[in-house]
Amino acid sequence: MTLVAPAGGDGPPAPAGLRSPASAGPPVGGTFAALRVPNYRRFLTGQIVSMCGTWMQTVALGWLVLSLGASGTMLGVVTAAQFLPILLFGAYGGLIADRTNTRKLLACTAVVQALLAAVLGILVITDVVALWMVIIFAAALGLAQAADNPARQTFVQEMVGRQTLPNAVSLNSVTMNAARVIGPALAGATITLVGTGVCFLLNALSFAAVLVALGRLDVAALRPTPRVPRAPGQIREGFHYAIRTTGIRIPLLMMVLTGTLAYEFQVTLPLVARETFHGTAATFSLLTGAMGAGAVAGGLLVARHRVTGVRALITVAAAFGVLLLASAAAPTLTIAVGALVLTGAASVAFISAGNATVQLSADPRMRGRVMSLWSMAFLGTTPVGGPIAGAVAQTFGARAGLVLAGVAALAAALIGLASLRRVTAAASLPAGATRGAEQAPPPAGQPASRAGCLPA
Repeated sequence: MTLVAPAGGDGPPAPAGLRSPASAGPPVGGTFAALRVPNYRRFLTGQIVSMCGTWMQTVALGWLVLSLGASGTMLGVVTAAQFLPILLFGAYGGLIADRTNTRKLLACTAVVQALLAAVLGILVITDVVALWMVIIFAAALGLAQAADNPARQTFVQEMVGRQTLPNAVSLNSVTMNAARVIGPALAGATITLVGTGVCFLLNALSFAAVLVALGRLDVAALRPTPRVPRAPGQIREGFHYAIRTTGIRIPLLMMVLTGTLAYEFQVTLPLVARETFHGTAATFSLLTGAMGAGAVAGGLLVARHRVTGVRALITVAAAFGVLLLASAAAPTLTIAVGALVLTGAASVAFISAGNATVQLSADPRMRGRVMSLWSMAFLGTTPVGGPIAGAVAQTFGARAGLVLAGVAALAAALIGLASLRRVTAAASLPAGATRGAEQAPPPAGQPASRAGCLPA
């Protein structure tokens, strides 16, 4: 099963991104196709270890802030300090990824993140840590991630190529959500037994797995993207390219809305557990675990059945919205758990489909800048959406937070559908009348071509 728009037919060709690019080919090798690539297998192994450490640190950071006597509001400040750099400087991180050797950049960001975690761990263990130090740590971590996120995403295609990219993106989502279950469990045990500071030290140690994996890669088997030479206006060029390329513009618009309002589960689920079902921390863990299990299952399903293209993304967004509304309306805890399993699957399907569609639609020389915009739309909007979701849930009840998320996902689907219809209508007109408006400008120094958003 391939959820992509048809590429054939008698009419005019669909703009790239509305279907899987021809060179991407059909699904190859089943659910774990990307693992047959030795480089990707080594890389993913390192990522699994590192992501478990990252989730340990995430739990420990929140616990540390509260243990320092801070309020929930200050916890939000620390979260904002981490994610605001991604929103403010993500485009610069993407440009760095386009200009430099991606493998070496990932090694540098891993070292920086390891050093930050080690320093904070030592400060906690020696009992000299203060809240202002934690805020500075979070901001520095966000700066490192502003470069790490686009580099890590573009490096996947350098390892596996276009044909296997959707499968690799889905497997990345599976490992991330598996780590989301394992990491917090390890953090809870570690904090109980030896304290919060050790969690940060273990996270620092986990980056050794990334460095070992990067060092063991077969460099000759990589498909490196040509480095982009320095030139003025390259960040602006990346924005213009994304706006004018259909297969990038529509997913980004959809992700801005869903990233802001539909993925604030860290705000809504604790309130649903406590206020709607009058539960405890165990209830919250059950709801979170249900979403995590669904996300893993959904990631495996998407890995097996290639889900790319704007049409598929619209369908998944609509399903995500409906399932969020069903979760909000669940009358019992048992039904809520079942609905959240399906919601978790849809949430990962949306992220995976959007990520693959954007990458496959991007010119290789623009990929770093484009993927930085994707990270900004998903992660950088967290400081904006979290307070909104919290205010809605506090004012109108816990279920209202999930309703807001569902409405946002459905609205994103409608926006995507409206944009798609405009593009399709334009494509049905004579070529000279519309193609100039949809053609993305070539990268600096490159001749004009059809490489923008219309297939050759």
